[in-house]
Amino acid sequence: MFLSSLFPNLPSSTIELSIYIVAALGAVLITYAVFLEIERRQDLVFFVGSACLFVYALYTYNKVFMIAMAGLGLASLVEFIEIYLGLHKHDTNELKRVKSLGKNKTQ
Repeated sequence: MFLSSLFPNLPSSTIELSIYIVAALGAVLITYAVFLEIERRQDLVFFVGSACLFVYALYTYNKVFMIAMAGLGLASLVEFIEIYLGLHKHDTNELKRVKSLGKNKTQ
């Protein structure tokens, strides 16, 4: 086969190829979620991305990666549920504090 001589480490089965595609999708989703502005959408994309990468961690049996993705997924899901139920609140002065972090206070 042409591709096996060109790329000797290609996945050999359809299941293995599917796992790698799901892992790549998870990495893209988590990267995309960082740039989302709407918080509830960001939490859902983080959750789906971490679920995809959790499947990959199960396949490779990497315990540390499983724990990290389970933690990220659970935190994203909890925050989405808090937003959905109206329990998630922001401090009104938080934006002002963040904007003033880069400014010099002595001016």
